[in-house]
Amino acid sequence: MKRRLPWFQVGMMKNLYWFHTLFTIIYYIFQLFSRSDSQDYYLRPQTQYADWFSAYGTGTPFIDFVGYPFINYLGFSFEMMFVLFAYMGYWGFVFFYVYFKENLKYKHKFMGMDLIGLLIFLPNMHFWTVSLGKGSIIFWGLGMVMYGLSQLKTRKVHLLLGLLIIYHVRPHVFLFMAVGIVVGLFTGRQKVPLYQKLLVFGASIGAMVLLYDKIMAFSKIDGDNVMQSFNQFSAVRAYELSKAGSGIDISNYPLVLKLFTFWFRPLFVDAPGAMGLVVSVENMLYLALTAKLFQKGFIKFLRTGSALLKTSAVTFIATSFALSNTMSNMGIIIRQKSMIMYFLFFVILMFLDYKKHLQVMKRQRAMESREPEPPVKVKLAIAGKS
Repeated sequence: MKRRLPWFQVGMMKNLYWFHTLFTIIYYIFQLFSRSDSQDYYLRPQTQYADWFSAYGTGTPFIDFVGYPFINYLGFSFEMMFVLFAYMGYWGFVFFYVYFKENLKYKHKFMGMDLIGLLIFLPNMHFWTVSLGKGSIIFWGLGMVMYGLSQLKTRKVHLLLGLLIIYHVRPHVFLFMAVGIVVGLFTGRQKVPLYQKLLVFGASIGAMVLLYDKIMAFSKIDGDNVMQSFNQFSAVRAYELSKAGSGIDISNYPLVLKLFTFWFRPLFVDAPGAMGLVVSVENMLYLALTAKLFQKGFIKFLRTGSALLKTSAVTFIATSFALSNTMSNMGIIIRQKSMIMYFLFFVILMFLDYKKHLQVMKRQRAMESREPEPPVKVKLAIAGKS
């Protein structure tokens, strides 16, 4: 990375690696005392499949499919599988870091700290991207997609591989990503070669058409009556999740309040346990940063923004809308939103960059408009003559 990207901060990425490793250890200890899905993901490939390809599928079976050869052919222990998936999650952070840095012109600080550094060291984001399960591998895929889109000409393989991973882990998120990419490429301001637009557009539309039925079936939605079946599914799912230990009944909330709950709760008063208090601190940070979007010029900025900006915004809003209508368990909300918050962070960072650029241009115009001062007349006394 350093050879190809001179600004790449190797020291920061090493620190990020050890920070991520710390949370790998924390989550590993946590699941020893509270059974998690990670243990099932390790046991199933050993007992429930006749061969490797019988495990192939989307959602949970895909995690079994990925783990099968490592567990059954290479003899990976549970701890080795944990490290493998944690490493995938780590590379998600690296890819998002590059994605941020490549598309920002200026450095931004929050309470005296480098904002990008602060965002990639958020504890809750690391806690849910270290385990043997869906969280780490889909975060890797999401980061890979945005890394690929950032330099589409030379990173097509990253884009395609990332989309494949997202589709196999969460097909509905793949659908939102595909829509976001198409909207971004065709409405963004930067000049993307026509052949690249057509290539991505054709591939995205083709994939959505071919995989539509599978995505709807995975989400338990009737493809012939999407809205009605989605509403029914949302109501049932919300009711089921609200019965869990950290459940909250948001099924009757208005849409705005559902979205607020999904993005910014818990907030101390409704924090479920010690971990909830840590998450509450992060949520206060999310609120403070999101508040920066409520400034003059944001709508114009969004309307005239780049393809990457619009891809991030569409993906974030569409995924948030879908998940906020089906999640009623605080623990699941905390975990699920971790995979999309970096899209919001990118929108915020780009807007801060936009505002700072306007300030720089305003100062430059002010300096250029100043009238030059008249030359100073100097009298020289030489041999008694002026």
